[in-house]
Amino acid sequence: MRNFVLIILAVAITSCKSLNTELSEELNVLFIGNSLTYYHEMPQTLQMMLNETNTNITIDQSTYPGYSLSQHLSRKPESTTEHRIITLTEKKIVEKDWDIIILQTGTVSVLIPENRELKVNRAISRIKELATNKDCKFILFNTWPSKREYPKKYCYSGYSIDKSIKDIDYCSPIMENLEQEITTINESYDLVSKSNNILKSDNGDKYYEVRTSYPEIELYEDDIHPNKYGAFLNACVFYQMLTEKIASDLKYNGEIEPKTAELLKKIAK
Repeated sequence: MRNFVLIILAVAITSCKSLNTELSEELNVLFIGNSLTYYHEMPQTLQMMLNETNTNITIDQSTYPGYSLSQHLSRKPESTTEHRIITLTEKKIVEKDWDIIILQTGTVSVLIPENRELKVNRAISRIKELATNKDCKFILFNTWPSKREYPKKYCYSGYSIDKSIKDIDYCSPIMENLEQEITTINESYDLVSKSNNILKSDNGDKYYEVRTSYPEIELYEDDIHPNKYGAFLNACVFYQMLTEKIASDLKYNGEIEPKTAELLKKIAK
């Protein structure tokens, strides 16, 4: 195994929050996701944080608006072979021996059990197969509750999940309040994490902490997308996962007011 990545998997795999990247060899990290990842240039913010302390880590991304992980494997064709279409994301995956791939899909897609099993897990399995580095590590990007009104319930048609399923809708659990929603979201991501034997971030919990303990800090651009504060918080979470260092030690604040930036760094811990 390439010795510049160390992940210690405990019995509760999702409790592991960091990757050891102390050595000087280059570490290549790829985000695959949608606007929940790229809003306010979160990957670029993360890169600036890393440049302060870990210049060996390089961040790249394959992110398109509204894309689920399964759509990354079926949309935006790059070329066609004798057997199938190659998408831009598939091309990105195979063009480099990625050391870490961070996977983000829409929150609703993991809340509906049938979609989680038939689309999300299958997409993750396919992405893992495509990775050319046999030692590549994967992180599931655990997202956050929306700010839509309660009660909440989301449904997909069976046909949108699998074209062989007709005249059936599949739905998420009904969520009556914020506490119930964050619990349901986290439990859903836990299932995906364990099914695929991959790590999981805790971004959702950090958003919940801000909303309940620091309501004066607005993390949302709209009902679901992060604003500059939300993106900064996300970057802090991944900085700590990738480096085993504490975000509070960073001098970098980006476009965030110093006092708020320092608080967000502490919350990410």
